[in-house]
Amino acid sequence: QLQLVDSGGGLMQAGGSLRLSCVGSGFMFSRYGMGWFRQASGKEREFVVAINISGGRTDYADSVKGRFTMSRENEKNTVYLQMNSLKPEDTAVYYCAASSITDLPRSFYAVNYWGKGTLVTVSS
Repeated sequence: QLQLVDSGGGLMQAGGSLRLSCVGSGFMFSRYGMGWFRQASGKEREFVVAINISGGRTDYADSVKGRFTMSRENEKNTVYLQMNSLKPEDTAVYYCAASSITDLPRSFYAVNYWGKGTLVTVSS
């Protein structure tokens, strides 16, 4: 059964850190570009970061550059999102995404599979 299981969200004070994880199964994980998107309450889902198949290239939204780091371990079918210096505006449900269409999925139109999401809440 194909699935992406994202986890690691929680409540954190501004300035703190969280690490999200996403484990894929049921598909050739190592052949998919991976990404994280987020959706705040009342807003559209937006791109956060993407990583290519090998993990050698990443692409970040301007709002998270220098604070977030995405990585992957293909042997574990897992991607990670290390979030540092969190801000209240980072509060959102974070979704893991997999794409066979593009190496660096920035658009949700390029996403084949989605995780169910994990909630990150940052208090001021």
